[in-house]
Amino acid sequence: MATEPVIFRASRFTRGNFWFPAEVEVSPTSVTLRKKRLIGKKEESIHIAHIASIKIDTHLFFSDVYIESSGGENPAVCYGHTKGDAVAMKQLIQEYQSGYYKKAT
Repeated sequence: MATEPVIFRASRFTRGNFWFPAEVEVSPTSVTLRKKRLIGKKEESIHIAHIASIKIDTHLFFSDVYIESSGGENPAVCYGHTKGDAVAMKQLIQEYQSGYYKKAT
C-alpha cells in the first residue's frame, strides 16, 4: 500500500476544466478535491473513514466520479477523468479504507 498521496488530474477537454483542471488527491487519511479559479480555489476534503460510497459515471471518452460522505451532504463531484483514472481512484480509496479499518480493530 502506497503512503504518498496520489493526484488525479481531470482532462482540460471536459466541463469546467478548460482553464484550471480539477485535481483529486487521494492519501491514506483523506480524499481532497481541488478546483482552482482565476482568484483562489475551492477545496473539499473528506476523511477516509467518512466516505460512504464512490460512484463512477462513464461516458464515451471520460468519466465523472461522485464521492459521497457519510454525513449525507451533496457528493463531491469530479468531472472529466479518464476511465482508468476513475477506476484507479476508486480502488485506491477502497484499499485505504480497508487498511484504516484493519488498523482500528
